[in-house]
Amino acid sequence: MSELRKILGENMKIYRNELGYSQAKLAELIDSATNYINQIETGKRFPTDTMLEKIAFALKKKGYELFTNVHYEKKAEKDWQTQLLIDLEQFIHDRINQTKNNI
Repeated sequence: MSELRKILGENMKIYRNELGYSQAKLAELIDSATNYINQIETGKRFPTDTMLEKIAFALKKKGYELFTNVHYEKKAEKDWQTQLLIDLEQFIHDRINQTKNNI
């Protein structure tokens, strides 16, 4: 799967979920089949320019927003924060043990 298909599919799913739409609801809004939405979201198909416009409109987004890496950047930041907390917890745990051993 190309990176472009992956970004499109993940963004569609995120935006769809933010609006509370099922795949069936999005398919209905763009006059398509639920299976078609699933195939786009999983990177198995790539929509035409006309269909991309319909999808963007239904998701209340501009077309280019379907292809931005915003969600990847947010995920990377969240992963970094999670790892920082894990490292900090380990550091504190180690310091407590060192202090106990010195007493």
